[in-house]
Amino acid sequence: MNDTAFYQEHLSADLGAAQAGVDAALTEMAAAHIVRRLWHKDYTIWRPQPTEISNRLGWLDMPDLLPTQFDDIRALVADVQQAGYTHVLLLGMGGSSLAPEVFAKTFGLHSPQPPTGFALDLAVLDSTHPDAVQAQADRLHPARTLFIVATKSGGTVETLSFFKYFYNWVADALGRENAGQHFVAITDPGSKLVAVAQQYDFRDTFLNNPHIGGRYSALSYFGMVPAALAGVDIDTLVQRAQAAARACRAATANPGAILGAILGELAKAGRDKATFVLPPELASFGDWVEQLIAESTGKDGTGILPVVGESLAAPAEYGDDRLFIVLNWVDDTRFDAALTALAAAGHPVVRLQLRDRIDLGAQFFIWEIAIAIAGYRLGIQPFDQPNVESAKVQARKMTAAYFETGKLPPARPAFTADEVTVYGDWPATRRPLRTPGDVLLDFLQQAQPHDYITQQAYIQPTPAADAAIAHLRSVLRHHTKLATTAGYGPHFLHSTGQLHKGDGGHGLFLQFTSEPQVDLPIPDEAGSPTSSMSFGVLIQSQVLGDFQALVDVHRRVIRFHLGADPVAALQHLAMALTNSQA
Repeated sequence: MNDTAFYQEHLSADLGAAQAGVDAALTEMAAAHIVRRLWHKDYTIWRPQPTEISNRLGWLDMPDLLPTQFDDIRALVADVQQAGYTHVLLLGMGGSSLAPEVFAKTFGLHSPQPPTGFALDLAVLDSTHPDAVQAQADRLHPARTLFIVATKSGGTVETLSFFKYFYNWVADALGRENAGQHFVAITDPGSKLVAVAQQYDFRDTFLNNPHIGGRYSALSYFGMVPAALAGVDIDTLVQRAQAAARACRAATANPGAILGAILGELAKAGRDKATFVLPPELASFGDWVEQLIAESTGKDGTGILPVVGESLAAPAEYGDDRLFIVLNWVDDTRFDAALTALAAAGHPVVRLQLRDRIDLGAQFFIWEIAIAIAGYRLGIQPFDQPNVESAKVQARKMTAAYFETGKLPPARPAFTADEVTVYGDWPATRRPLRTPGDVLLDFLQQAQPHDYITQQAYIQPTPAADAAIAHLRSVLRHHTKLATTAGYGPHFLHSTGQLHKGDGGHGLFLQFTSEPQVDLPIPDEAGSPTSSMSFGVLIQSQVLGDFQALVDVHRRVIRFHLGADPVAALQHLAMALTNSQA
């Protein structure tokens, strides 16, 4: 079986009564020639005007265009190999960082199957928490580290802050005359970063196709440069993407069109919580697809909530708003019993199968097509992000106040106990509130069927924090039977943040902040010791800005400041929920 046929035949679905609606949607799409029009970049599929559509469809061409760019990428790989580099740290946010993280975790030196040839140790920094920045500085050696500064706009505040900090870090160790050679830029032509790269003598600059949005950029320089440096076989990866593109041109058995129709029609029928079931080896792909779905569909009062990283449970743990999507290896049966039980209980289940890791090249493209189609079925424009700016605007107001007064605007606590301070305004019950757990239980009284709960963790990402957040998710789901999601801030602002403000208002938002162990200055300019703001101030302004942006669109939000030991505080919150059910 050739690759194209494989991708057509290894998508299956058990949709029950919803199958008729999907079949009708596919018939309607065929009559309207939607697939053909998509490939002809017909913006009228989504809107009567081309704004932020015609200049966002360049991703359709990338499987065929990418091989023409590989010589430049290979030249960089050979260059850094000869120069003796061992590590590469990607500085980015959202669409600039998620695909590289897939390549690092799925193919990199610390993956289950590390590369056998030359590869740098690839990691991604997408947290402005000062402890997270310090952790990267502590583990890296300036002389052996390459930094990729990745931002489409060239003006992403987090990415430029990372660059300025690490430029000074390298310059202090190796001299300013050598520092620039430790940096590579990936950006759009004409962006601010192009001038920065020239000013600071970067080793290389890759100018991406400007007609590709960040979340659609996996199969472009933004994904391929870090992939090649991490030792990924980019030739085979793109060949699989080319095969998927051929499959997604087909009039029938088109995996992208079918998947998009399923997502759109099931969401319209109330199954708008797309719950992903992935083996641990593919977990990072879920984070990539999470942004693609959330930022593309979460607007105009609608949206599909991607649920990634939630543990698989018995049917009784779920409401009737779920669609289960399984990405797994051919002949892997580890999820079969659980999925059979879910289907028997009336939950729709979609299965996509992969032969090997390199099939992710195909999955990137299939999912991009699917979300473009799902947007059409939902009647939304999937290529803009109208609500993302709101949190940025509020964060800028917070930092402006800091520059004017020397401190961030004060927030009034609603509750303090056990070294945890709670901020927010919610309809309190008559329950005596003695502990942070009592407050969480009280806040959850607002939950309604078909709502979801999101943990927004503005804390340092660590394995211990991951485990504590995952455990609390399981307890929250068991307690409420609602879908749960989680993300580290400010990363999620560039991922699910659009859906949080743009959907129908079904979220309950739990913000978690912590007291950093260190704080680090952000240089005003790379190469200068002068600093007007620290990473601690930056992330706190982002916390306050996002909180206000949620309040402005009438979302239910509460913030728990967890003090110096956020992991222990999260564990105590989970214990309080568990004990309430005893």
